[in-house]
Amino acid sequence: MYSSSQSPDSARPFLTWQRIIDWAQEHYRCRTFGKDEKIVTRPGLLYLVQRGAIRLVGTAQVDATGGTRAARTAPEEAFLGFVGAGQPFEVVAQSPFTLQSYAHVDQTSVIWLYWNDLDNWPHFRREVLDAFRYQHQRKLLWLSTLGQRRTIDRLLGFLTLLIEEYGEPTEEGYCLPFPLTHAQIGSAIGSTRVTVTRLMGKLRQKGMIKTQGDNLLCLPTDSVVRDRA
Repeated sequence: MYSSSQSPDSARPFLTWQRIIDWAQEHYRCRTFGKDEKIVTRPGLLYLVQRGAIRLVGTAQVDATGGTRAARTAPEEAFLGFVGAGQPFEVVAQSPFTLQSYAHVDQTSVIWLYWNDLDNWPHFRREVLDAFRYQHQRKLLWLSTLGQRRTIDRLLGFLTLLIEEYGEPTEEGYCLPFPLTHAQIGSAIGSTRVTVTRLMGKLRQKGMIKTQGDNLLCLPTDSVVRDRA
């Protein structure tokens, strides 16, 4: 259940992946981004994360004044999750909602293709579709977690899903390989940074989560064993 998504070569045959990388470089379809750099995307294109991690953010226009006749609106962002190395993503937009992507770590490389480009690699096309189906299943679990009434339950469920998806084994247990701010967590679970900070303290006191290094979030090994039982 717990596996790193940072190595695309472990997720599919190396030769196929290397051919796609070579093709993308030859056709100028690959670019490397710095941390927090926005990735300009277009609907209808397929994107592949070659290295690093992508942070997806949803933005909606909301009433900035609270009034029914407000002429001005302000964007409200919500953290929607990550796309790890070796995984695909698409960007869709439907007013008043938009989806944006950012490089979550430095040296994040992204490849982009048209869907018909996958005709060159039929087996890889099937893998891409399987990956999207898996992402859909994970989003259903995410929605189930966000349906919890208590904020602390939403928080723990959210962290568990993230670490299940991207966690790497360490001495402290399974840890996210990249940092996540309390503000980003709060936007994901419908809470505030202050509340997340307070509840994270409670979870640490109970030994349900830990931190390692540069505030990397971890689930203790015994928690992993309980989840798998």
